[in-house]
Amino acid sequence: MQPVKYARAATLDEAVAMLSENGRDAYVLAGGTDLIVTARERTHNVDLFVDVKHIPEVMSISFDDAGLTIGAAVPCYKLYNDERIVADYPAIVDSASLIGGTAIQGRASFGGNLCNSGPAADSIPTQIVLQGSALIAGPNGRREVAVEDFCTGPGSNVLERGELLVAIRFPAPQPNSGAAFERFIPRNEMDIAVVNAACSLQIDGGTVSNARISIGAVAATPLYVPAAGDALDGNPLSDETIAAAAAAAREAATPIDDMRGSIKQRKHLVAVLTERVIRTAAGRV
Repeated sequence: MQPVKYARAATLDEAVAMLSENGRDAYVLAGGTDLIVTARERTHNVDLFVDVKHIPEVMSISFDDAGLTIGAAVPCYKLYNDERIVADYPAIVDSASLIGGTAIQGRASFGGNLCNSGPAADSIPTQIVLQGSALIAGPNGRREVAVEDFCTGPGSNVLERGELLVAIRFPAPQPNSGAAFERFIPRNEMDIAVVNAACSLQIDGGTVSNARISIGAVAATPLYVPAAGDALDGNPLSDETIAAAAAAAREAATPIDDMRGSIKQRKHLVAVLTERVIRTAAGRV
């Protein structure tokens, strides 16, 4: 483990100042489930941990007429134990209950998962289809970025020097809507998706009025696939339209061969999981 300094921030302004003053080797410490490992293995040069767990904005869950706001450091177990999230945002529960085991879920957060920006992250496709927005604070003030635009490459994102993710905002679910997330892993001992997928649907009068589909672990970043949603929008939900959406998702995937799966397998799984999440989301409408 490399020597690392520790500082606790009580406000967003304090956290921004600490990150700005200490340069690129200062990192936000929330759950730390990835950061502490990378510091120990020296895959990142970490000089300072800025602990943000005492900042109210990053540790709260709140609802209003506009929807749901989840603080960036709220641990996963609080999400799937929140009755209103369970009722109104079941896809969030799908993801939160799959990120690591029980111990990890006591610390890992949707915000940390997003900032880690892994292509196979199990919360990002869900955040994308639910139209999540990342609320960011930094030395130049506040800004908001759609989750689908947040990740820029494996392990990289739009956060600039001195910035931190404060919360993720989701709009209120629309009438006659539903959403779902699934993943495929090679075995229980390797808790990293070979492919994952999420879908949100709104169905009015038997016709799909709004569909969003996202896939992960098949490109440099989690992908929002508008073409897959377009295959459903304006059409009745049928075996044919579901197959067309699955084919569009498969076409958008650009996976690689690695120890977890081959290109051929991943392309096949994209179609399978896309079809499954569409049907599950429809069942939740």
